[in-house]
Amino acid sequence: MDPSEDHSGAASSHDPTVQPVPASVVHQVDAADTTLHNPKDAVLSLGSNLGNRLETLQGAVDALADTPGLRVKAVSPVYETEPWGVGPGTQATYFNAVVIIRTTLPPSSLLERAHAIEEAFARVRDGRFGPRTLDVDIVSYQGVVSEDPLLTLPHPRAHERAFVLVPWHDVEPGAEVPGRGPLARLLPGLAEQGVTHRGDLTLVLPD
Repeated sequence: MDPSEDHSGAASSHDPTVQPVPASVVHQVDAADTTLHNPKDAVLSLGSNLGNRLETLQGAVDALADTPGLRVKAVSPVYETEPWGVGPGTQATYFNAVVIIRTTLPPSSLLERAHAIEEAFARVRDGRFGPRTLDVDIVSYQGVVSEDPLLTLPHPRAHERAFVLVPWHDVEPGAEVPGRGPLARLLPGLAEQGVTHRGDLTLVLPD
């Protein structure tokens, strides 16, 4: 990847290619939220570097939208990133995105749903840093901080990963990683992690 395409620094300035969620869509989502009792906000990270990566990410977004007790509020732009924790050129690049949801599911049930969606897309679990058909990670859940080994919240490495924070910042510029601080303050420390905005690719927010 051309270092000049590193997008991590751009997260702190306006990007004209990133469009706000239309007011009509926000209204639709807010209206749907009235069917949810005491909903919680959560942030999910999606990633794929096997097969048709864009189609897989869109399928994951659609599957989340089809989940009872869950509404998709926003979907970030798509970014292309180098695989984490492996040597250059040893794996295909990832497509990554972040999804903002509102849900009545508790964290444990949301995790079960995330795993079910991964399995539906034939998720391969071949080593810690092996290639992935699909990753669906819970990044944050209603500001909860928990050391539960089954589901640590927020995601224990989210604050270190530009491929999570850059797309998250696009859709929630004022957001914070619970216990770690605002995205805008964390992003400058990740400037050496190359993430490239793929303006030619789009994920669709379900109706």
